[in-house]
Amino acid sequence: METTGAATLHENEPHRNDLAQRLNWLRAGVLGANDGIVSVAAIVVGVAGVTTDSGPILIAGAAGMVGGAISMALGEYVSVSSQKDSQEALISKERRELEEEPEEELEELAAIYQAKGLSAETARTVALELTKHDALAAHLSAELNIDETDIVSPWHAAFASFVAFLIGAVLPMLAILLPPENIRVPLTFGAVLVALAITGALGAWIGGGSKLRAAVRVVVGGALALAATFLLGNLLGASGVV
Repeated sequence: METTGAATLHENEPHRNDLAQRLNWLRAGVLGANDGIVSVAAIVVGVAGVTTDSGPILIAGAAGMVGGAISMALGEYVSVSSQKDSQEALISKERRELEEEPEEELEELAAIYQAKGLSAETARTVALELTKHDALAAHLSAELNIDETDIVSPWHAAFASFVAFLIGAVLPMLAILLPPENIRVPLTFGAVLVALAITGALGAWIGGGSKLRAAVRVVVGGALALAATFLLGNLLGASGVV
């Protein structure tokens, strides 16, 4: 009865790998939203430095949103595809080794557990029992820290980055287009810097770092980007180039 209860409790508890993957996805989403905020804000503020006409600002911002989101998605797809290919290659290699050299692999697994502090006899017993249950899963976990059922999806990663970028980009678009012309730029600066402070702190909280330090980093970086593009727009507008 106690064994059944323990098994049920174990099944109901979140697996460490699942939790880590969810945190990684959340962190990626926060970073994607942060990129959307900074990239699009820099574009619309730069255009606002040249003209107060909402038309060019809207066109430039919309182009930045779509182009940036697609670029983010493509970059994430390529990156995660490489990671997936690497994981699948390691799994295939381990499966082949288990088929061709089962005894050597068993000894290798026992040696891993012995190196972790188990006695030679106990380590071999553990290796034997795990091999009987699922040899491939045992070796992938012990040697490579990989779960065969937990391979990353490039399409999911690309979609998540695409959506996160768009969500982040909405804020500067609304901040620059909705207010009156005389306050749209300072309001956009303020809204963007507050949003960056929040995303920076949230990203640090997910990663277990200093929320204040992370918030200051992204706020300073975002402020520099906005100031640079706005000044550039002003200079180009004043020079008559555009």
